[in-house]
Amino acid sequence: LIQPLGPAALVGPQPPRDVSSCRSLAMNPIQRPEMYIIGAQPVCSQLPGLSPGQRKLCQLYQEHMVFIGEGARSAIKECQYQFRQRRWNCSTVDNTSVFGRVMKIGSRETAFTYAVSAAGVVNAISRACREGELSSCGCSRTARPKDLPRDWLWGGCGDNVEYGYRFAKEFVDAKEREKNYVRGSEEQARMLMNLQNNEAGRRAVYKLADVACKCHGVSGSCSLKTCWLQLADFRKVGDLLKEKYDSAAAMRISRKGKLELVNNRFNMPTQEDLVYVDPSPDYCLRNETTGSLGTQGRLCNKTSEGMDGCELMCCGRGYDQFKSVQVERCHCKFHWCCYVKCKKCTEIVDQYVCK
Repeated sequence: LIQPLGPAALVGPQPPRDVSSCRSLAMNPIQRPEMYIIGAQPVCSQLPGLSPGQRKLCQLYQEHMVFIGEGARSAIKECQYQFRQRRWNCSTVDNTSVFGRVMKIGSRETAFTYAVSAAGVVNAISRACREGELSSCGCSRTARPKDLPRDWLWGGCGDNVEYGYRFAKEFVDAKEREKNYVRGSEEQARMLMNLQNNEAGRRAVYKLADVACKCHGVSGSCSLKTCWLQLADFRKVGDLLKEKYDSAAAMRISRKGKLELVNNRFNMPTQEDLVYVDPSPDYCLRNETTGSLGTQGRLCNKTSEGMDGCELMCCGRGYDQFKSVQVERCHCKFHWCCYVKCKKCTEIVDQYVCK
């Protein structure tokens, strides 16, 4: 059974899944730029940016908005971790759109940001349900997995990923679905791209949710187990979406208004895959038009042949070397009972910065 969403029940198909396999947000939006990546803003009626459908949902579910903000922040943090060694490092450069003008290009990077943002909303709302923060949902009511041992109890308070998925689908997708573009136009291609990547992000959270159990019994005998559905750590979601980014499919819009592969030799993407419609900038030089910050001043790894290496990171411009002092904990010893005491070691290291 699935928890209903309350007075304005949200609808929408749920992805197939295999369990085994406002608290006030009334702040200046400049102080919470992360709220812009999915179109959510703190005060539903007072700020521009929400589509009509999103504004209605915001008014109906104001208590959800703080968790949409939390999901957005976790998405930004994860994006910056995943791209920390790339030319584009997921910088938040523009208070009005978080990722700046880069988002205007239908590139792989934009595909990832849409996916990880949608995933962040599912994650945050699902957890909020479990923790009793939202009046319209509670613990997960997902069915007992068929492969769970018969003597294990099912029914601990699980993360309500079913509700999180449905709410995120309704809220995040609303902005795209309300647009009415000419069939076969570039604008329609971008809309379909955004919807595809939103869905891929939500499904990543679904796919990685799994059964967690706790032992009960005298002296840790584990004579009884209670199990529930639990979301994966968000880092695993980020890792999965980064893999999808690396294998994202290049698409174009057909005359019939459908996305089709640029190269027919590849398989059509599934609903779990990322897609893009524009080539990525090289992000080597600062470009106000594309929103690229460039890589001047970025640290690079002299010995690496990967994207973090000085040759690729600096785009052949060369690099400067300097020395820096690093202080680390060292010679740590455990003392009974119960603390660890460490010394501080100082080391002078060479670092390299792109010209």
